[in-house]
Amino acid sequence: MFRAAMDLLEYQGKQLFARHGVPVPSGSPATSLEQAVAAADEIGYPCVVKAQVLIGGRGKAGGIKVAADRDEAEAHARAILGMDIRGFTVHEVWIEAASDIAEEYYASIVFDRSAKKPLVLLSKEGGMEIEEVAERDPSLIARVHVDPLIGFQDFHARRLCFEAGLDGDLVRPVGALLAKLYEAFVREEALLVEVNPLTVGGDRSVTALDAKVTLDDNSLFRHPDNAELRNLSAEDPQEQMAKERGLTYVSLDGDIGILGNGAGLVMSTLDVVAQAGGAPANFLDAGGGSKAEAITSAVEVILNNPNVKAVLFNIFGGITRCDEVAQGLIEAFSSLDVTVPFVVRLDGTNDVQGRELLSQADLPNVHTEATMLGAAQKVVELAAGAR
Repeated sequence: MFRAAMDLLEYQGKQLFARHGVPVPSGSPATSLEQAVAAADEIGYPCVVKAQVLIGGRGKAGGIKVAADRDEAEAHARAILGMDIRGFTVHEVWIEAASDIAEEYYASIVFDRSAKKPLVLLSKEGGMEIEEVAERDPSLIARVHVDPLIGFQDFHARRLCFEAGLDGDLVRPVGALLAKLYEAFVREEALLVEVNPLTVGGDRSVTALDAKVTLDDNSLFRHPDNAELRNLSAEDPQEQMAKERGLTYVSLDGDIGILGNGAGLVMSTLDVVAQAGGAPANFLDAGGGSKAEAITSAVEVILNNPNVKAVLFNIFGGITRCDEVAQGLIEAFSSLDVTVPFVVRLDGTNDVQGRELLSQADLPNVHTEATMLGAAQKVVELAAGAR
């Protein structure tokens, strides 16, 4: 199954951490200037006003400010609410108690698909992009895979702290924080939990000063509280539309719309299009047994992306009938304003009937191809001609 993901805002991640005993600073969310000032008054000064958007680089963009008093808190909240940070508008801020920071570390747990195990990372190079640290000196990042049947143990923590070069008095508190972070990762069925920075205070206590959490969409039915955290206004509009129609869709950066039936076939199609010199605009799996109505909905979702210059349908019929796919495409053309070329490859159950339906319908600018490679080459050619 294709694994879709849901990212949480920083404060939502911290609230999730707190449920599992991960130490986090006290704070309060606010969506208006009045709420922000009231929260700052309640928390006390100095405090920090932090933009809540699903993107990094908030500090560099001016989205994180320390307020020494009420006037500064009001000024910072006024400036940050409504701010644009790399294409994301700030609709919410998090007012947090200021922290005493002596050192900054990095910690994360991510599901490593190649190893089929959680991977725990720890580094003394906190407060920086971990990709920059890895590029500069990979040895600065301690790593350990955790067997899911065993779970995170004390020896994992000791090994990570030793390899990361932490002082001896921090091994126990950092290890305890990592254990609780792992508990949150497993119980909430996350794909990623990241703390950057993990701070050490003057009293040598450790705190998760930031929180980045990505949850597995496929598990949200088991976690209704987490499902309610979804921020629809921050989601990609095509992905939101697809979700409403029961389609598995992920936006990409290219200009060739892709539809297939089955995640494996769609991923193979993305690869073949890329090898042919094209750039896919999306991953869209219409699923096995797709009916005409689902195909029509899929076309609508794909064409809702203004970057799409051409569309490739790659269907291998098993339980999916190629004539149903063809009928769905015909219905889509009758109800939608289709201005981009389509390339259709039908193979498998009722493929002859499907191609006959398309031939009889004589849809404008629809091309059929017999092979996946031929279809990929044709759609790349058509997309290039439309640029």
